[in-house]
Amino acid sequence: MIKKLYDWTMSFADHPRALWVLFFIAFIEASVFPIPPDVLMIPMVLARPSKAWLIALVALVGSVLGGLLGYGIGAFFYEELGRPVLEAMGKADSMAEFNARFNGVGFWAVLGAGITPFPFKVITIMSGWTAMPFATFVITAIIARALRFFIVAALLWKYGAPIREFIERRLGLMFTLFLVILIGGFYLVKFL
Repeated sequence: MIKKLYDWTMSFADHPRALWVLFFIAFIEASVFPIPPDVLMIPMVLARPSKAWLIALVALVGSVLGGLLGYGIGAFFYEELGRPVLEAMGKADSMAEFNARFNGVGFWAVLGAGITPFPFKVITIMSGWTAMPFATFVITAIIARALRFFIVAALLWKYGAPIREFIERRLGLMFTLFLVILIGGFYLVKFL
């Protein structure tokens, strides 16, 4: 099923309304859809490098607005909609523990999910469910998704097709390592 969704998403890269499709994919990925917008964004930037920044901006706006929907699902419809999405992703067992710890590290959780391969929808829903401060959520989501989409766009704009495999296979790992180093640096400064 995931392969079919992936292929369906990829089929829109050459569509005349690809930017609208990208916006829609980024929007629904941030709350319920399993395929990240990068799948569509990468071939779009490769096909039109001169529009790389516009493509990244569309993905950013769609993702942040979709994140607001995820936040709303968590805040207002957790039992009806949020719980089934999290259960489908295998995250239901750790919800109570997560709720207790989440708001203490909410900024880092949203930042981490926004730039790494961790499913962003899990964090958007949990942010609403745990009543994370709305302004913190929005600002962090903008920062994280901007970093992710604009770095991908910049790499594709600068290096073209040869960088595609690196982005698809290793960029998530690089973002994760960066986040670990950043948090580790703050931890060392705070406690040393």
